[in-house]
Amino acid sequence: MTGRREELLEKAYEFVLEHGIAGLSLRPLAKAVGSSPRVLLYLFESKEGLVRELLARARRDELEALDGVTGEGLDAVTATLWDWLSAPQHRRLLVLWVEAYARSLVDPGGPWAGFAEQTVASWLEVLARAQDPAVRDSPAALAERTRGLALLRGGLLDLLATGDERRVTDAVRPG
Repeated sequence: MTGRREELLEKAYEFVLEHGIAGLSLRPLAKAVGSSPRVLLYLFESKEGLVRELLARARRDELEALDGVTGEGLDAVTATLWDWLSAPQHRRLLVLWVEAYARSLVDPGGPWAGFAEQTVASWLEVLARAQDPAVRDSPAALAERTRGLALLRGGLLDLLATGDERRVTDAVRPG
């Protein structure tokens, strides 16, 4: 990635963290990042190409956070994940994540294609690492991971909708 392309991607990423991605318009974005729509189209080939790059950038942040998750057992890892999800400094990323997740369900052929499915796979993989390798591949272990993921995802949506961190944390955090 060229230096200018990387710089504009980072500025555009900050812009979409603040303003969202679904209604992204190139003119206001270009103005905010100190460029022109024409330069953005040249560097990213199309608006859809730029959106794909922005979502890939968001995925890198998500995967970086997931890579650092450790703990003994599913409850411990779920608690660690919830601590990260509920931290106020991650709200902008998580709102963008929810927006991209929903858009990938509504418009599966768009630039967000596969975002939700890839996210589910990544999170299930993190939860799997917390399970005993001897049972990890069993249907029961997969069901347990899926319940944990559903709890985290539902809690996240509730938290983002209401801001009631205490109530949602009490419901989501094991023990």
